[in-house]
Amino acid sequence: MKGIVKILILVLAIMMCISLFAGCNTKKENDRDDAKPITAEGDKTGKDKEVGTEEEIFIGISLPTQREQRWVWDKENFEKVAKELNVKIAIQIADNDAAKQQSQCENLLSQGIDALIIAPHDGKAAANIVSMAHETGVKVISYDRLILDSDVDLYLTFDQEKIGELQGEWLTNKVEKGNIVLLSGDPADSTSVPLRKGALNKLQPKIDSGDYKIVLDQAVKDWQPAEALKHMENALTATNNDIQGVIAPNDGTAGACIQALAAQGLAGKVPITGMDAEIDALKRIIEGTQGMTVFTDIRDLGRSAIEAAIKLVKGEKPDVNNVMNNGKIDVPSIFIEARLVEKDDIKPLLIDGGFIKEEDLK
Repeated sequence: MKGIVKILILVLAIMMCISLFAGCNTKKENDRDDAKPITAEGDKTGKDKEVGTEEEIFIGISLPTQREQRWVWDKENFEKVAKELNVKIAIQIADNDAAKQQSQCENLLSQGIDALIIAPHDGKAAANIVSMAHETGVKVISYDRLILDSDVDLYLTFDQEKIGELQGEWLTNKVEKGNIVLLSGDPADSTSVPLRKGALNKLQPKIDSGDYKIVLDQAVKDWQPAEALKHMENALTATNNDIQGVIAPNDGTAGACIQALAAQGLAGKVPITGMDAEIDALKRIIEGTQGMTVFTDIRDLGRSAIEAAIKLVKGEKPDVNNVMNNGKIDVPSIFIEARLVEKDDIKPLLIDGGFIKEEDLK
């Protein structure tokens, strides 16, 4: 009998141990479930992040090129501002290829970005990128160049028509009458239209009066200096070097036009405009071969873009000061002021303002 009792006690002890072991396992499984990060459905499909969240905001940035100093500065500025504002960024360079830009943006979306800032190579083609981003709930900011025929969330740029007016007015103050070359930016770039329009706002009265004759009115594909050089050479040939002024839409195209003028001994004798305040352009302004440029402070533009992206991710509304119709909607827009730069403006505006260093110009 005692033997049976001992056996029963042993069996009960074993059963209790098994029960306790199973209970511990169950608790550990429950603990592991509780430790898993909970991602609400739709977290990557448009759910706004709460203000004050410790979760790092991840912004994708797509730039069209690094062939122009201006876009190199944009990339460097984005990296600096992102670090200051404690946001994570990933930057892709499309190398002036619309298909490549779309593929790169698809890659950024696959990485789980919260917002996309894109300076489109082709404003129409980039509408597909906006659609893809919105399908995953990602807000899209059109940077400097407007994405057309899309529901893009925000547009940041400089007032391109005003820039064109600065260029046109400067030329009319330098050239009383004569043959004028009017170059404009890439036809696929939405900024090219208001830029040209602004220049014509100031040139048209002299065109109508007969004081100005536009001997060449030509878009520059991809803003490429090689294209501008070819167009300028053609204009010089067609007029037997009889050119009195040139509207070049940016500093890269201005440099190419000056190269063509120099080959004919005309560098410094024909007033020519520019834009972007690139170092080489400032050197040309100092030496007298380029008359002016327009300072578009990409530091302000880049910071405003990242700050706006953060607000959009958090469900807040950026402070807009304009609207631009892109063929589908009136896009809420933020315009940044641009300023004309001649030789005497370089030190107070650009050097003392911290945009460049004096040694950069040596």
